[in-house]
Amino acid sequence: MTEFEDDNDIDNEEWSDEWEYGKSKSQVKRDLNELKSLGKQLIDLPLRDLNKLVLPESLLEAVVDAQSMSKGALKRQVGFIGGIIANEDYEKITRDLVLLKQPHQGQVKQFHQLEMWRDKLLADDETIYGQLISTFPGFDVQHVRQLVRNAQREQKMSKPPKSARLVFQYLQSLQKVNDEVTQS
Repeated sequence: MTEFEDDNDIDNEEWSDEWEYGKSKSQVKRDLNELKSLGKQLIDLPLRDLNKLVLPESLLEAVVDAQSMSKGALKRQVGFIGGIIANEDYEKITRDLVLLKQPHQGQVKQFHQLEMWRDKLLADDETIYGQLISTFPGFDVQHVRQLVRNAQREQKMSKPPKSARLVFQYLQSLQKVNDEVTQS
């Protein structure tokens, strides 16, 4: 027997083992594609987020290497990463990845809330002031009213929305202080 025949025998043994346990060939392929998809998600993460995950050293190295690859090399590396993930606790990796992405979703929701408040302020919605005063103890109504007047003036004169940005930044700073106090 040649070297290649031995490899085929090993693959056939693995396949027959899977088949005996009730998995079809299609199911095995779907599972492998899910592992590759998980690998692609890891590759798309920035290095600072990868370091937050508890990954085996070999997997982390493979993912970091894949981030600098393109086309065919990347495709082969994704398959390699899928193989490494198959030998690890991929359910834990998936859970950790979901938890890592959740704070980002909260930040987006918070960002949209700040935009809504800014838009209401610029639209002269007087009820928003009471809501902001109750939400942020250090809310400076006089300062915000001045910024809103400046923003409305800039809009009428077709100038860049400098003051509207300042309103948003002020609300963002209040939110940051509020979050720090809540976490303490």
